[in-house]
Amino acid sequence: MDDYLVFQLYAPLAAWGGQAVGQERPTNDHPGRSALLGLLAAALGLKREQEQAHAQLRDACRFGIKLFSPGLMLRDFHTIQVPPGARKQQHLKTRRDELREPKLGTMLSFRSYRQDALCLVAALSSDADYGVERLADALLEPVFPLYLGRKSCPPAAPLDPEVIAAPDLRSALDSYCIAPVLARLQTGTPRYYWEAGMNTGMRHDYRAPRHDQPLSRRRWQFAPRDEYVFLGGE
Repeated sequence: MDDYLVFQLYAPLAAWGGQAVGQERPTNDHPGRSALLGLLAAALGLKREQEQAHAQLRDACRFGIKLFSPGLMLRDFHTIQVPPGARKQQHLKTRRDELREPKLGTMLSFRSYRQDALCLVAALSSDADYGVERLADALLEPVFPLYLGRKSCPPAAPLDPEVIAAPDLRSALDSYCIAPVLARLQTGTPRYYWEAGMNTGMRHDYRAPRHDQPLSRRRWQFAPRDEYVFLGGE
């Protein structure tokens, strides 16, 4: 038996970023490792420059996901005013600093979101410093605001974290009861996702590469990994 931290994620808009190319900012239909580690780090109060703490949290945690609803896709044409070469100007610390510059340009992008997506997350921890009880407490009283992928996507329902003792990942996810008001969002048979090395209690139908294993939060570097998928059913 292992102790799993299980919690629900729902918001009218969520953005589980995929690989950005050019002006496109795509989203997957469920959260990846970097998003979930970022969520826990925000709850714990870790700052971006605390590289060692982020690496310890990354090495401690493994995740499985039960996707009740992938939601509908929304693609937004996004414009923002920024001074030319803003990223190289170290004196621009805030959005207010940027807008006070005498010359501004326009940056264009297409940002994708998922509408009314709902999933459960089960986290395992192998590090006593980041045990599941501490992570659950952090989600109940987060230090920094939590959001589902982007700052414009705050959760619209309590995460309701629970520590569940279960023989495998699927038992832990299936033991959790989502809030009744969210149950109507379920569409079709739930799908399951997990990473290598977990005792899942189910076979995988296929595996797919994802580029979301964080290497450095400061330099925004990520490594590839394999994700395993069960499409549901018995």
